[in-house]
Amino acid sequence: RCVVAGEVAALVLVAVLWGGTNPFLKRGTEGLERVKRESRTLQLLAEIKFLCLNYKYVVPFVLNQCGSFVYYLTLGSTDLTLAVPLCNSLALMFTLATGKVLGEDIGGATALGMLLTALGVALCIAGSVHETS
Repeated sequence: RCVVAGEVAALVLVAVLWGGTNPFLKRGTEGLERVKRESRTLQLLAEIKFLCLNYKYVVPFVLNQCGSFVYYLTLGSTDLTLAVPLCNSLALMFTLATGKVLGEDIGGATALGMLLTALGVALCIAGSVHETS
């Protein structure tokens, strides 16, 4: 079956929502290690409260979960052999790119890895577009 452009666009949206929010989620948890309580139960509740009341965590979390919802909806009509590698590899690329924009050091070899990942994604899409069943 041929892949339609809308399916690829939905999968790219998923990757953007997943990958683009990861560095913000990481930043949103800053300070969590300073939350200390006496028991494990109180510690868990205090950490949940810290995260739920922290807009720097909640906003990217909600966007990330929207990506999961779009992914769930898209899986009904998309081949898993395309959806899984496309979303996961592109999410990694968007995570690295977003981290770089935010000033994180992603290392020099990462650019080569991103290029090879992009090539692999392009091959997956090209193979799915030409595949017939």
